[in-house]
Amino acid sequence: MYQGIIRSFKIFILSLITLSYIHAQSAFIPSNDDYYHLIDRLEIKRGKFTEGFHFNVKPFERKAIVALTDSILKEGTINLTDRDWETIDYLREDSWEWTNGMISTDSAQYNRLARLGWFKAPPPGKKRRFFDHPADLYSIHNKDFDLHFNFVTTNFIGKDNSYDTTRFNNLWFTGRGVEIRGMINNKFGFYTYVADNQGHFPRYVNDFSTPNGTSANFPGEGLTKYTPRNRAVDYLSARGYVTFRPLRSVNIRFGHDYNVFGNGYRSLILSDNSSPYLFLRIDTQLGRFHYTNLWTSMINTGKDSFIEHLRRKKFAAIHHLSVNLTEKINIGVFEAEVFNRDSVGGGYDLNYLNPIIFYRYVESYIGSQDNALLGFDFRWLLGKKASIYSQFVLDEFLTRFLFNGSGSWTNKYSLQVGAKYVDAFGIPNLDLQAEYNMVRPYTYSHKDGGRNYQHYGQSLAHPLGANFREYLGIIRYKVSSRLTAYGTVMMAEQGKDPTTGPYMNFGGDISKSYEERSVNRDGELNQKIGQGIKASTLFTDLRLSYSLAHNLFLDGRYQIRKITSQDVNVATNSNVFTFAIRYNMAYRQQTF
Repeated sequence: MYQGIIRSFKIFILSLITLSYIHAQSAFIPSNDDYYHLIDRLEIKRGKFTEGFHFNVKPFERKAIVALTDSILKEGTINLTDRDWETIDYLREDSWEWTNGMISTDSAQYNRLARLGWFKAPPPGKKRRFFDHPADLYSIHNKDFDLHFNFVTTNFIGKDNSYDTTRFNNLWFTGRGVEIRGMINNKFGFYTYVADNQGHFPRYVNDFSTPNGTSANFPGEGLTKYTPRNRAVDYLSARGYVTFRPLRSVNIRFGHDYNVFGNGYRSLILSDNSSPYLFLRIDTQLGRFHYTNLWTSMINTGKDSFIEHLRRKKFAAIHHLSVNLTEKINIGVFEAEVFNRDSVGGGYDLNYLNPIIFYRYVESYIGSQDNALLGFDFRWLLGKKASIYSQFVLDEFLTRFLFNGSGSWTNKYSLQVGAKYVDAFGIPNLDLQAEYNMVRPYTYSHKDGGRNYQHYGQSLAHPLGANFREYLGIIRYKVSSRLTAYGTVMMAEQGKDPTTGPYMNFGGDISKSYEERSVNRDGELNQKIGQGIKASTLFTDLRLSYSLAHNLFLDGRYQIRKITSQDVNVATNSNVFTFAIRYNMAYRQQTF
């Protein structure tokens, strides 16, 4: 029976592929906080939502970003600064295949680059050229085939005073690879990225990686080779997908990459904190509705994580409905099921393939005890100057405990509230952001480690896991056309488990089973955020970024990170300075 269902599903997918040669297709903008803020700023200043995408559903199609700039230029009613005009030029040049050769000419940046001959059309009969556009090392663009090839690299040197011996204080990193994207017949899109990376990172990053012998889980990446002798890491980054449109309003994407739901600096629903994973995603956008189905295959790195020399798999079925109630107010509804089936033959549970069913019903119907999460998100644009946003995730609850203030461990939920303010206090190009995140103890965890909200040992939501409160303040100021200043301050209060003594679980480490929880004298009530070994984190990150050319940056960064705790193994104090040059690679935040 199952073989017949699988065969029917394969026929369905092949039919969609056949139908895909009807509607135009676009690649997507890779995960990049700096880049997505530029888009967010333009949408806030426009004062209404963009037609081509919903900001709480990432990544965005490149053609939708160009369509946003087209709308801004066509309307001509938005108060843009000189830096905004340069941003529009930058975004359009970065996805030039969708501009029909039209780039804004109202900025000094365009005029300067035009004088250098960067935007001249190729000679008659010549269809390809190195650096034909500043965004591409090599490109081909005609009616049948579109290709963009780029070299990518990041290299930095620096100092970290927190290592126990001075010989480890010197930091270094080198990463280099290629990025390729394109389309076939303007219908079938593809993207691939691969980079080889080696480096010696700040101590707090290495500690987060939890080295085990000669391997580790590096933040945001998969398996990492770890060298205890010099505490260096070596890892391979790889992402890739294919994408097509069987219908004008439906996009299908299959590959390895990140998916994000949310409007803030953090996401408590689904973030890019973990390593990329295998997924099949269907996005349907009809007017003010955007509906996303996401089916994933992930890696379980908990106990007994290997079976016949292969890492055990875990799976997730996720759907998210985003609705623009007005042109300024958006709400989203989210549901996820995390499950594995090692004990019953393995493989994906076909019951979760239904794209429009309530997953909690399916969980009850099949008698499983999978990890179910429900979530909501919200965004409101205010007066072409600001936006406020929020998220709420409910992992588990008992009605009799949820509202009576008992603090039951079953009250597993998280909350985010944030705001952005552009051209703050009338100062052009100064953008401020404030955000509050809180996650109750044991949220995102499960009694079975194969069903916690993690992939490859890393949280699918917030890097701190659970049992914390966090306050974030972010400042972004475009000093000139080439120089941008960034400042991030994070203050967090988290309850951690003791590093010595008997095994205890106070709810912060979501890789642990909640059945192994540590209870206080009141039994399983009065479970509070910060319980356990209290750790207070103050993290300050200051950065200057100078643009030498399109997507080529020099970064100077200074970090102060201090954790105060009664546990000497948790308390730490570090000052980190790095200087980097990067090309076509996103800036790695590592704010935790």
